[in-house]
Amino acid sequence: MNFMFPVAEPADPKGRYAALSADKLRGGYYTPPRVAEWLCAWAIREKGDEVLEPSCGAGAFATAAARRLRALKATAAASARQLTAVELVEAEAAKARDGLAESLGKAASKAVVEGDFFAWWDNREGEAFDAVVGNPPFIRYQSFPEPARSRAMAMMERLGFKPNRLTNIWVPFVVAAAEALRPGGRLAMVIPAELLQVTYAAQLRSYLTAKFRHIDIVACNELFFEGAEQEVVLLMADGALPERLPNNVCRVAVTEVATVGDLLVSEPTDLLSRSEEKDVRGDKEKWLKYFLSGREIGLLRELREHGRVVPLGTLADVDVGIVTGANAFFVLRRSEIEQRRLKKFARRLVSRSAHLRGASLSNEDWVALEAGDERVTLLDIRAGVAGLTPGSAAAAYVAQGEADDVHRGYKCSIRKPWFHVPAIWSPDAFLFRQIHDFPRLVLNGANATATDTIHRVRARAVDAAVLVAGSYTHLTAASAEIEGRSYGGGVLELEPTEAERLLVPDAQALAAALPLAECDKLVRAGKLNDVLAENDRLILRDAMGLSEGDVATLKGAWDRMRGRRFSRGKAARAKA
Repeated sequence: MNFMFPVAEPADPKGRYAALSADKLRGGYYTPPRVAEWLCAWAIREKGDEVLEPSCGAGAFATAAARRLRALKATAAASARQLTAVELVEAEAAKARDGLAESLGKAASKAVVEGDFFAWWDNREGEAFDAVVGNPPFIRYQSFPEPARSRAMAMMERLGFKPNRLTNIWVPFVVAAAEALRPGGRLAMVIPAELLQVTYAAQLRSYLTAKFRHIDIVACNELFFEGAEQEVVLLMADGALPERLPNNVCRVAVTEVATVGDLLVSEPTDLLSRSEEKDVRGDKEKWLKYFLSGREIGLLRELREHGRVVPLGTLADVDVGIVTGANAFFVLRRSEIEQRRLKKFARRLVSRSAHLRGASLSNEDWVALEAGDERVTLLDIRAGVAGLTPGSAAAAYVAQGEADDVHRGYKCSIRKPWFHVPAIWSPDAFLFRQIHDFPRLVLNGANATATDTIHRVRARAVDAAVLVAGSYTHLTAASAEIEGRSYGGGVLELEPTEAERLLVPDAQALAAALPLAECDKLVRAGKLNDVLAENDRLILRDAMGLSEGDVATLKGAWDRMRGRRFSRGKAARAKA
């Protein structure tokens, strides 16, 4: 069976909100009926349960819920009162009614409410449910039509949230669904794995742990959903509380399955019982950590409070690289610079992480890149500088850019003049934004700057070379897997604020690291593991006093999370 899950934002996975233009949406997919049945088997426990499906589409979850209720009753069909399914689009609502006819008969017409879910929610007059099931739409804030968007955001604000333009609309769907539960109720929904890691979902993570006694996350290690660009998870929250409790003791467990088939051959309670429960502590933490063991989570929490461990942000500032707005125009090869006689406007640049092969970029490294005709030169044309005169080479190049409409691109169009690239400065070090194996810091010994594919780092209160060399430990490696975010391709991504939360040894402990020259030599030779092992010994054990067991636990955490990324990346490439 070819299982297909919702497509990444800004898709509307159920084809709703027909008022949106076609270019605002990509194709979406229904939750497979068997997966909907599996979730309903967990969420609906009693024959008298009342169930809500807030975004029913053609009715996969509503039909599964009706069948589950009928099975619990053994003979009689579920009543229309027991099932409420809300759907905005008339054609989809009609399909849902047709699907429910087998289980509900004529009552199917009453079970499906046609209209905006948030309008229904505002007017439900205290109506509550024992279970909420479904698959909310994944739509960006900007693409969510009015007045539904305003209603959703107003609901969030009344509940103490601070939504913004990054908030995907699945978030208010989950919140409203949880608020519609009776005490002790269950929530079972298919949602993006962004829940575990993105900043805009941090308030939701905090909300869920204050609202429920227990939360299960079911993840599939293999990304083989045809057409899907985004990993999804099953959110299964149990024991809804009458009110949110900020100090609530919530237990979270993550269950991984290799394939959806492995999910379906297991009873929900049997599958979930195999996973280790972990205490929630610090609701702002990303939930990626729950893929780790309790021992691994506990050690990382302990080290965050360790006197010799600090966030990278206490020792350095991490900023994005240069956003040119048109790399094809501003990032050039030496041959192009020479041909166009633009040498006086050339600045050294690193435009790809592949340009950084070791732990240090030397002057000789950059010269070799330039000689190889790599794109390692930034065109820095400033208004009013000598040479930008009518008939000059620079003026001719700018005129050619305007003829090619380069100045009409968004970033260029909001600059005055459009060819003046801002924030051109050379950092002490570079940090990979997208990471394959390790969050590599690279000393900038070539006085180069970087495009926004690479972060720029300025050291504070520590020598940059010492910071770079000392960052190569399993402490920082494991920390990166928790602070960063990974998607279907198996790559870990770190934004500047996330990078500044990376755990590193303090300045005194960093001084015990391998010399940078030796570190650089080993990294270039492909011996990253040797660097990590030696720095673990010199810094983590000798300078900081961690035990061999602690160091092994950190390595195990890194191996586990990195391995999970790699396996998902391989599956995605195999499916492509």
